[in-house]
Amino acid sequence: MRQGVGNREEGVERRVLKLNQFVAFGAMAATLVLAGCRQDMQDQPKFFPQRGTDFYADGRSVRPQVENTVARGQLRENAYFYTGLINGKEGDGMPFPATLEVLERGQERYNVYCTPCHSRVGNGVGMIVQRGYMKAGSFHSARLETAPLGHFFHVISNGYGAMPDYSAQIVPEDRWAIVAYIRALQLSQKATQNDVPAGAHVEPLSSIAEREGFPASFADQWTLPPTAVTGTPDNGLYVLPVPAPAPSNSGEGTSVNPNRSTGAPVGQKPPQQSGVPKQ
Repeated sequence: MRQGVGNREEGVERRVLKLNQFVAFGAMAATLVLAGCRQDMQDQPKFFPQRGTDFYADGRSVRPQVENTVARGQLRENAYFYTGLINGKEGDGMPFPATLEVLERGQERYNVYCTPCHSRVGNGVGMIVQRGYMKAGSFHSARLETAPLGHFFHVISNGYGAMPDYSAQIVPEDRWAIVAYIRALQLSQKATQNDVPAGAHVEPLSSIAEREGFPASFADQWTLPPTAVTGTPDNGLYVLPVPAPAPSNSGEGTSVNPNRSTGAPVGQKPPQQSGVPKQ
């Protein structure tokens, strides 16, 4: 009987020892957990967005960015590719080769974004213009036929007159593709046999119209409906203002152009400010 009692006592002692060890371990764990719940990070001195501070002399808690800071992937070393300008002037060249693939992409993007105003043939009589929207520029006018390629890219990127910018809808590479297609579209309307490779045939638009089941007159020059507006008193193209020359100090021996203050060339009426045609 004594030996059995001793075994039970030893068993109880072992269980008590294990319980004490478990309690000690739990206490240590609780200490570590409580140490990690301190409020140092919450209570530390810091700046809150859009709040002032007396720490800096300008009173602003949010510091300005370092000058000339560029976000990752936005360095844009090729300025001409992103602006169409060279030293502030419109350049006349493509930043990459105008391959057949580029022209096909330009045609697809042109048909999506440009045809509502400028039409498929680029004469400025798109469907919404025929329904009374402001007249769009014709790519076959003398002014735009001689315009540098950078002009079209700059207009697509920044807008012109009543035309909004399309920088959010069209990425720069696609804008250049559209520019290349516009130039090809201009050439297509006045192409001669000398403009095509040997063996190719230049076909008049009237013949193409008849082959497609339309009358030959379908390819004639389109006219604007009476509801179309131009924004100029003579229904002509809008001419950007020309900067006035510096005034002469003497004021003698000089003549004044009455249209110079409005920016209209000599012999042309100054445009009204109620609206301007696009492009």
